[in-house]
Amino acid sequence: MTRATLAEVLAPALRDGHAVAGLVCQGWEDARAYVAAAEAEAAPVILQVGPGARAHMPLTVWAAMLAELAGAASVPVVLHLDHGTSAEDCRAAIDLGFTSVMFDGSALPLEDNIAQTRQVAAMARDAGVSCEGEIGIVGYAGGARTEGTDPDEAARFAAETSIDAMAVSVGNVHLQQTRQARIDHDRLSAIAERTGVPLVIHGGSGLSHDMRRTLARTSPVCKFNIGTELRICFGRALRDTLTDDPALFDRIAILSATEPVLTDTARRIIAGLRHPT
Repeated sequence: MTRATLAEVLAPALRDGHAVAGLVCQGWEDARAYVAAAEAEAAPVILQVGPGARAHMPLTVWAAMLAELAGAASVPVVLHLDHGTSAEDCRAAIDLGFTSVMFDGSALPLEDNIAQTRQVAAMARDAGVSCEGEIGIVGYAGGARTEGTDPDEAARFAAETSIDAMAVSVGNVHLQQTRQARIDHDRLSAIAERTGVPLVIHGGSGLSHDMRRTLARTSPVCKFNIGTELRICFGRALRDTLTDDPALFDRIAILSATEPVLTDTARRIIAGLRHPT
């Protein structure tokens, strides 16, 4: 199989009670490792390109690189623009072949968030790709504020935007380096009761593996964004590589040495979501 839309991989996850990993990419080596992990687990994977990655490398390069990986993959691979902040961001990604875009209007007033997300969702639908939106504010560890998702606003947001997936704020935060997130299960249940769309947890690195498995099995959360956990793994593998061989200087050799560890870590993440027990 090759490129898939977000809706195509989340529909069976929602139906069957599991989740799909949205893995944040920062370069060729980690993206390749994540596809290898998905193939080893015979599971779909969502390769995500966030604002930091887009600032570091042009979106045109990301699109070509991820399309190459997806085209050679034996499992469904979603090419996902993470945290697009304008319709123009999302249009550029769609035109380049991304199969899913997230419009993040969470910082906007509710009416504006609904209106702009609806516009992007319609644009995506016309192009045959998927759209994720966000309601409530998922903050950052030690940084930007968090604002929990209001279940009634979530119901209206889902109904009026026709999005394929909805990111919610229920105790999760971005860039959490320890698994200390405390999920507000009452809020999450209320959102689930009022909406019928797949739910997304950003900041999935802050949740324990057991918590991710439980949510995948017992709630409509069927996409977890995982970035920090994998970046920590990459940094550790890179330091180990250079410590083990201080004379090593070849960039390709150094970065390629991180891939087996990244693949193993991504396999554990994917397996925990795919086969929750």
